[in-house]
Amino acid sequence: MEEEQIHKKLGAALSNIDNQVNDSDNSNNENPLGFRLDQWAGILEQVKQDALGYLLRMKGQPVSIDPQLPLPEKLPLSDTGMGIEQVIKQFKENWTPHLVGASSSHYVGFVTGGVTPAALAGDWFTTVWDQNTQAVSGQGDVSARLEQVTIELVKELLGLPDAFMGGFVTGATMSNFTCLGTARQWWGAQKGINIAMDGITAHIPVLTATAHSSSIKCLSMLGIGSRNLIQVKITQGDREVMDMEDLAIKIKALDGAPFILISSAGTVNTVDFDDFNAINALKKTHNFWWHIDGAFGGFAACSPKYKHLVDGWQAADSITVDGHKWLNVPYDSGIFFIRKRHHLLSYETYRNSNAPYLGEVENGALLETMNFLNFLPENSRRFRALPAWFSLMSYGKKGYQQIVENSVERTRELSAWIEGQSKLMLVAPTRLNNICFTLRKQDDPKVEQFLYQLNKDGKVFMSPTLYRGKKAIRASFVNWQTSKEDIDFIKSALEKTLEQF
Repeated sequence: MEEEQIHKKLGAALSNIDNQVNDSDNSNNENPLGFRLDQWAGILEQVKQDALGYLLRMKGQPVSIDPQLPLPEKLPLSDTGMGIEQVIKQFKENWTPHLVGASSSHYVGFVTGGVTPAALAGDWFTTVWDQNTQAVSGQGDVSARLEQVTIELVKELLGLPDAFMGGFVTGATMSNFTCLGTARQWWGAQKGINIAMDGITAHIPVLTATAHSSSIKCLSMLGIGSRNLIQVKITQGDREVMDMEDLAIKIKALDGAPFILISSAGTVNTVDFDDFNAINALKKTHNFWWHIDGAFGGFAACSPKYKHLVDGWQAADSITVDGHKWLNVPYDSGIFFIRKRHHLLSYETYRNSNAPYLGEVENGALLETMNFLNFLPENSRRFRALPAWFSLMSYGKKGYQQIVENSVERTRELSAWIEGQSKLMLVAPTRLNNICFTLRKQDDPKVEQFLYQLNKDGKVFMSPTLYRGKKAIRASFVNWQTSKEDIDFIKSALEKTLEQF
C-alpha cells in the first residue's frame, strides 16, 4: 500500500546513493572544509560511544544544577577552527557537566517525557537525512507523505476519527497557535471578514476557564489579545474545569455572536478534564469554534482505564497534543489536529501567496496535493514525524497503553506516600499523572526553600507551581522508564530534604 511504496522509494534512493559513494574516489573529494567521506566513520563512532555512555549512566546523571556555578568561558572564534575532535573534547569537558539528565526518570519537573530507544534512532536518522518536510507530492522528497502516515498512526492511538487532518510543529505553543490561527479565520468568516488578509477589525470573544499559558501567549501573538479572554468560572470543589452553568451564562450574554472556546484535556496542575459531552451538546445549538488543549492529558485515550476522560472530544474543531511529553519522543514535537472541513480556513491563514518557488498555491489548497507550509506557520520544517513514526511502529498501541498506565500507577504510589507524611500534604486530588503538594503547616517562603534544597543535589528535579493562590510543588510522570525503584528513590530524596525542615 501507500506506506510500502514510500519504503520502496526510500530504498531506491538509498541504493542510488550507495552506488554513487562506491563509485567515487574519496581521495579526490574536494570541499571547502577539506572533509573526506572516510572521516565520517570515526566521528560518528566517537559520538556514538559518548552518547552510549550517557545513556548507560542515565540514572546517575544530575537532573538539576546549581545556578550559582560559573559557566565555561566563551572561546573566541578562530580563523581556521579547532577541528571536530577537539570541539567534542571541549564540549564534553566544559559543557556537559552543566547539562541535566532531562530524559531521566528522576526528572519529574514540568511535563517532560523520556526518549524511547526507537524515537532516538528515528531522531538520529532525522538529522542525517535533514529533510525540509513540505509537499506531499512532487519531486522534492517523500518525508511529508511519511508525516501524513504518522499523523494517521497518532489518530489511531488516540481514537480520533478520519475527519481530522494534522501535522507536526515545535510544541504546545505552535500547535495551539496553528489551531487558534485557523479559529480566528473561522470567526472572521462568520462575520464576512478575511482576517488573514485584512487584519482584525473587531473584538473576538474567546471563552476559557483554565487555559494553559501557551494558549494565552497565542492570543497575544495572534492579535486577539491575552487580556481579552472571557473567563468562565471554575467548578466548585477541588476542580480546575469550567463550570458548565457559568459557561451557558457567558454564551447567552454573547447574544448569538460566534466565539472561540478553549477547553482542557488535562489541566497543567491536576490533570483535570472539561466535560466534553456537555460542550458537545452546546455545540449543537450555538455557533463556536471548539479547541481542546490535550498536551499530555490527551494520551489518556491510550488506556481503556482512562479513555473515558476524553469521551466526546472527537466532536471538537481542533485538538493539540505534545509528542515530547507522553509520546516520549525528543524535543521539540507538537502535534495539531484540525477538522478537514476547515482546511481552506487553515490554507487562507498560512498560505505563502508571493513565493512561486514554494509551489503552485492553487494546487496546495487541495488535501491530496497539500504542502504543509501552506497549512501551518513554519516554512522551514524539520522531519519531526520520523522519531514518532519509529516509536509508534516499534511499540504499538499496547506499548503506549503500558507507558500511560505505568505512569499513573507510579504517580499514585508517590501520592499515597505523600498523604501519609506528617510534614507534607496534597493541595489537590491526584487524578492522573501529576502530583501537586506542599509543606504542611509551613509558610510560603519555606516551600520555595524546600524545593530549592530538594533540587540542589541534582538527584531529583521537581518544579514550582501555584494552586489557588498557594505556592506548591508539582511532580509529573510521563517517562517510559519510571519504575517502583524510581519512586523509592524519589521518596528517599524527599525524606532527606525534609530532615532540614
